[in-house]
Amino acid sequence: MKALVFAAGLGTRLKPLTDSIPKALVQVGGEPLLSHVMRKLEAAGIEDIVVNVHHFADLIINYLREQDGFGTKVFVSDERDLLRETGGGIRHARRFLEGDGPFLVHNVDILSDLDIHWFISQARPGALSNILVSERVTKRYLLFDDEMRMVGWTNVETGEVRSPYPGLDPSRFRKYAFSGVHLISDRIFTIFDEDDWGERFPIMDFYIKECASHPVYGVMPKKLRMMDVGKVEALSEAEIFLTTLK
Repeated sequence: MKALVFAAGLGTRLKPLTDSIPKALVQVGGEPLLSHVMRKLEAAGIEDIVVNVHHFADLIINYLREQDGFGTKVFVSDERDLLRETGGGIRHARRFLEGDGPFLVHNVDILSDLDIHWFISQARPGALSNILVSERVTKRYLLFDDEMRMVGWTNVETGEVRSPYPGLDPSRFRKYAFSGVHLISDRIFTIFDEDDWGERFPIMDFYIKECASHPVYGVMPKKLRMMDVGKVEALSEAEIFLTTLK
């Protein structure tokens, strides 16, 4: 199986650290965030890993070379010409990912105790995507029916609802937070083409619009310990969190 690591972001929530380095190289527990994700994927037996780059791209590329790809075959999806967001980033990496069935996508700023083998084993036959979710408290939730098929999205603070189903009542559905990991069928690239998704778009916009036609399922472990290390104030907490994962 192949994997894509999202490492192209500007890391604006981690300023001023990201004024001189990319988010992927911000250190937690003595190692860059990228190192933690690469080691997790390698330990799960994933041998081909694509890393997308934009902000301080050369620093990431040089780091991967210095680490000899963490024992994996690394491919760089170069977005220095245009930061394509998450959906566009997947589409841009098509030449590396298409043709071998489902592939894993992992945000670079997510630390967790997720068992990747277990996550892959939970994939629903015929699903376009299986996405890791949790009961984490947030303002923005994905909405799922009783079979854990995605039906939309809501912001509980503003009351906004987005769904391909007109008049969807979010109170009738399960609310879970997205947790930064997906297992995606490579037929997604055909859908990008058929529905003319362009070069730059968030993958969540794609899921929200397409989930009625193409099944997207949530996968929620009974126990999941995870952290989004996207903000400066989360770094000290992340140092402690890492010690609990060992």
